Amino acid sequence: MRTFKLIVLLAIVFIPYYSQAHEKSFTVKKSGTGSQSILFIPGFASSGDVWNETTALLKGDYTLHVLTMAGFAGTSPENSPSFEKWKTDIAQYIKDNQLKKPVVVGHSMGGVMAMALAADYPDLLSKIIVVDALPSLTALMNPGFQSNPENDCSAMINQITQLSDSAFAQMQQMNAVSLTATQERFQEIVGWSIRSDRRTFAKIYCDFANTDLREKVKNITIPSLILLEPYFKNIETAINEQYKNLKTADLKYATKGLHFVMYDDKDWYIQQLNDFLTQR
Repeated sequence: MRTFKLIVLLAIVFIPYYSQAHEKSFTVKKSGTGSQSILFIPGFASSGDVWNETTALLKGDYTLHVLTMAGFAGTSPENSPSFEKWKTDIAQYIKDNQLKKPVVVGHSMGGVMAMALAADYPDLLSKIIVVDALPSLTALMNPGFQSNPENDCSAMINQITQLSDSAFAQMQQMNAVSLTATQERFQEIVGWSIRSDRRTFAKIYCDFANTDLREKVKNITIPSLILLEPYFKNIETAINEQYKNLKTADLKYATKGLHFVMYDDKDWYIQQLNDFLTQR
């Protein structure tokens, strides 16, 4: 009887810790059977469905792993999400599934994640494709910006979580105006944000704003394709400054559209991906 009580007690003590320690940072949709694996990481508050048109064209030649980060676009949130944890968990997913030198494609926040993975795990990947992202978005507006290792996100979390549903939805509608020129995609993008968990939304936005990879990208040694929206061509000097330490970077600028390059300049975007993926 004493042994049974001890087992029950241990179960009560350890199960919550185990569950918390093994929270899922993302869900994965897998397709294709090719020998080369590609991981797709969507941008902030977006669903992995943002890659649907891309994967439809690539699945005949590659094995594709499309991520949706926990708490975004209606998926179940974690208790303690963080950009750093997500990066570590993606690296562990690659190792656990024995993916041999996969390519990582990331949009916006996902593009920053791709660079962080390539910098911190230099032998894990074969190539990265960064779609409209910078090593430090905050530093583009404030070149003297320095990341704060003790950054406190509580104020932002409180602000975002206390917004009414209508106020939050209005904010997302306003933000999306600058994200895509493809009108039929507008409400889809807004919907992903509105369905995102508010606490996750605020915490990851805070983490993302505090991220600075300008120095760290010097550790990236693999081929790196950087696809940027046309606006950035107007401030090319500042963009080059952001990427000056990424010696493998091949910077290309879309011919039209806004932030969702895969929607707004689809043919150009697909051509760049195909050319880069088939380079030896």
